[in-house]
Amino acid sequence: MTAMFRSFASFNYRIWFLGALVSNIGGWMQSTAQDWVVLTELTDNDATAMGVTMALQFGPPLVLVSVTGWIADRFDRRRLLMVTQTALLLLALAVGALLLAGAMTLPLMLVFALLFGIANAFDSPARQAFVSDVVERRFAANAVALNSASFNMARLIGPAVGGLLIVAVGSGWVFFLNAATFLAMLLALAAMRTRELVPRPRGQGAARLADGFRYVARRPDLIVAFVMVFLVGAFGMNFPIFASTMAIEFGHGADGYGILSSVLAVGSLTGALLAARRERARLRVVMIAAGGFGAASLVSAAMPSYWSYAAVLVFVGFGTVTMLTTANGYVQTNSDPALRGRVLALYMAVIMGSTPIGAPIAGWVADAFGPRAAIVLGGAAGILAFLIGLAWVIWSGRLHRSSERRFAVTLDETRPLEIVTRANAVVAPEEFSDQVAQTTAIRVDDRDEDDDDTMENASPRQRGPRP
Repeated sequence: MTAMFRSFASFNYRIWFLGALVSNIGGWMQSTAQDWVVLTELTDNDATAMGVTMALQFGPPLVLVSVTGWIADRFDRRRLLMVTQTALLLLALAVGALLLAGAMTLPLMLVFALLFGIANAFDSPARQAFVSDVVERRFAANAVALNSASFNMARLIGPAVGGLLIVAVGSGWVFFLNAATFLAMLLALAAMRTRELVPRPRGQGAARLADGFRYVARRPDLIVAFVMVFLVGAFGMNFPIFASTMAIEFGHGADGYGILSSVLAVGSLTGALLAARRERARLRVVMIAAGGFGAASLVSAAMPSYWSYAAVLVFVGFGTVTMLTTANGYVQTNSDPALRGRVLALYMAVIMGSTPIGAPIAGWVADAFGPRAAIVLGGAAGILAFLIGLAWVIWSGRLHRSSERRFAVTLDETRPLEIVTRANAVVAPEEFSDQVAQTTAIRVDDRDEDDDDTMENASPRQRGPRP
């Protein structure tokens, strides 16, 4: 088993990966169909309406963040995913039936977008945190990266197939086919060996909704990661708006839109697979990838033809997924296991909840000034995210002049942050929180700056009961 695919040693992860891949392909087919229906069938190329639809679909994770994170930590995640996946299946069947019957209207589609958003608000944090239940702690970063690879492999296949199916059989049947793909995820969840799932740590005492907020508020590294992800998510990741309006500008239809989405996924898949090779998720990779995404977006906005624009989208996808996969892995592997569901709910709220803010703005800019202006806005957000990350690196004292080369600098990512105190417990920041579940509190000793090991080389010490 190569290092890139080391998580496949787990039977549960293998069937989870396959089920998620099939389900994600269907999800991207449906997403392509929904965007195209709103843009061309329910409106007359109205990008603003498309932005509102995206806002309603991605708004609930932001509004419900405290509840969804608490539920992901409180209840059995496998059973919770069975409920949410079933709900998404039934919604897809309903939309498909209305489209085939010719009864779908824009207000109805907006209602269904909101319902999809509510179901996904409960599904996403549970699905993200469930990876930690499927594989051992040492494989978590690799499993997160492979999940991203699965997602982007589906993104490579789904939009192209969806675009062709819209032309061949109509958008309604695409929703029915997506409903069928949810069965793959449900079968994978049912087939798992529950005895092999990793026991989930639970904090002593009542689980409080505000614990996740307080934990993140005391972690400046997580706050910086969230800010960078928010900026790119709000203004840069409005690809359905960018790709669909650019396809129309270049004189292409639904098939051209699907091809652009798939080309974007080529770079995305490459970024995810490279992230899977890394032993540890690093914040500096998030920062550099955000800057790379911004630069590639600005270049894409200047492309004169359909295929030159498509070629640059490979680099846009690479930067986007490298950033998001690394940020996801960083948040998962460097958070208190007892609070991981709530922290991931906040992370998903930042990604998905940023869309209601950015998508309507991007849609309005595309309508008023053209799609290229909207893409420039997204690229500028990526550059700003990079600058914020760089400012924090300098402010935190992690950037040093190299002692070996006169004009070189080094970035120290093993420097311990301040210890985070929560009530009677001392919780280790960054990579030192993987044994919080086994110890009632942790104190991290200073380590050599060149030591890249995690908890195995730390010196935990009990400091009293966890509240």
